[in-house]
Amino acid sequence: MIWKPNVTVASIVELDGKFLMVEEESPSGPVLNQPAGHLEPNEGMRDAVIRETLEETGYQFTPRSVVGSYLWHNADNETTYFRTTFFGTVEKEPIHITLDDGIIRALWMSHDEIKAAQARLRSPIILESIRDYQNGSSYPLDVVKSFIK
Repeated sequence: MIWKPNVTVASIVELDGKFLMVEEESPSGPVLNQPAGHLEPNEGMRDAVIRETLEETGYQFTPRSVVGSYLWHNADNETTYFRTTFFGTVEKEPIHITLDDGIIRALWMSHDEIKAAQARLRSPIILESIRDYQNGSSYPLDVVKSFIK
């Protein structure tokens, strides 16, 4: 048997000093996360992060750069995740759609508010990727290649 990690994407959006986040259900209760999710079959990473951000927040996301890729093993569910995080922008107002199952709400939080809620974060990747973004980690979008049509 070949081991494979779960491939996920996430978005970082900063507007007026606040970051776009989602509150979502988990087996242990509500947690905070970046707009994020798994790739669907035959989907590229850029398309996935645009779709996931819309489905989880109602905001149309435009990727501008790649912040980084992160590998994390969740000991609670014995699952390893390989996440690529994109920085981008959103339209001023969300589209009124029904958010994905499990999403309680989208919200804007300052870095300090996110740090203060660290015990409620879905994974350590969230703060690490925000730190990387704030420290200037930025790669061109074409660093992530896709051969999916």
